[in-house]
Amino acid sequence: MQEYFYTLADFIGKQLQGNEVYLAEFTAEQSDFIRFNKAKIRQPGNVEQRYLLLDLIDGQRHINEQFTLSGELKIDYERIATSIRQLRNQLPHIPADPYLLYATEINSTESIGNNNLLAAPDAVNEILTATGDLVGIYAAGSIFTGFANSFGQRNWHSSYTFNFDWSLYHSKDKAVKSAYAGFEWNSADFTEKVTKSLNQLAILKQEPHIIQPGKYKVYLAPAAMFEIFQLLAWNSFGLKSHKTKDTALLRMLEGQNLHSSINMMENIKDGIAPTFQAQGFIKPEQVSLINQGIYDTALISPRSAKEYDVNTNGANDEEYPTSLDLAAGNFANDEILKELDTGIYINNLWYLNYSDQTACRMTGMTRFATFWVEHGEIVAPLNVMRWDETLYNILGNKLIALTKERDFIMEADTYEMRSTGSARLPGALVEDFTFTL
Repeated sequence: MQEYFYTLADFIGKQLQGNEVYLAEFTAEQSDFIRFNKAKIRQPGNVEQRYLLLDLIDGQRHINEQFTLSGELKIDYERIATSIRQLRNQLPHIPADPYLLYATEINSTESIGNNNLLAAPDAVNEILTATGDLVGIYAAGSIFTGFANSFGQRNWHSSYTFNFDWSLYHSKDKAVKSAYAGFEWNSADFTEKVTKSLNQLAILKQEPHIIQPGKYKVYLAPAAMFEIFQLLAWNSFGLKSHKTKDTALLRMLEGQNLHSSINMMENIKDGIAPTFQAQGFIKPEQVSLINQGIYDTALISPRSAKEYDVNTNGANDEEYPTSLDLAAGNFANDEILKELDTGIYINNLWYLNYSDQTACRMTGMTRFATFWVEHGEIVAPLNVMRWDETLYNILGNKLIALTKERDFIMEADTYEMRSTGSARLPGALVEDFTFTL
């Protein structure tokens, strides 16, 4: 796949005329997808696809096109040549882009992942042997990303990952949702997750405990934390949102801080996203976003760098983190219920949105298995409830502690191809968490 892309890149370079420059981003996958329902295989399949995003530049004018590749050089040569002719014809009619910035120094890199994945039949056997009445999807395989430009830069990144996202079902809206993702399947880790889910499923069969709206001590599991950061990531960490005052972390930029134990970074080194981006800039291994509760560094795309006259740190155009990392805390998973004592154990959240973006106030619903805990013991499930809280409470003055253990969570998106977004997150023990209904 790598040689194939580099051969295409060389061909693109030969099609240029005059002062034209090209940038090319290659993405591809070879993935198995297996859908389960009622503990049976309902839809097995395999996907192999390749895309090329080609940006043609002349001065400050540029225009791009993304198209599917066949994998056969002769066919793809014709497609590329046609695309370049069409882009060239359109380019004189495109206005100059004052914020166009791309790498001109050559920084070629190569990162080739190891394939330690289970064969699909072996993964299916593990899943069906360990679980009960489940619904879910297993996705696994290789993801490839490449970059090339007319200056001779070549970058390559490949990774081999799996993501099994599933729910154990009881009845109606009662289910326990879980996920297991990574680079190498570990039967003991998977069995531990399944056992925990089965134990929680047994509790879901009891009559729900009824509580009134108000403030409660809660434990937010890593999956619940992931939903909070999914909302936060889209408009909070980028320089553009800071300069336009559109960030949900506006109060942090003005001096309000989180708990001193909060250390957050974009950790490309330990994620699955490539170390380069579409304009050819290389990302640092780590970018500190929040350091000891104080906002540290923004994610800066090339466009923002040009607009605000600063250096880029290789962020994507959207300036959102792709490998978010929240540092671990100081209490162990087996102490969670003891530390919670009496309160609410929250596995999942959903339907998140801002109720006051400027204050970083969020609202959402509990989802799936949420439990009432008394004296360190789960005693009953809770019905779905709405909550409304600010990040400055959740990870600020109401944060009690974060767990020592963290979960590696992969984004399950597969709309165009499997996502390379991921996060490493601990669970959080929080007091006075507000439920509104």
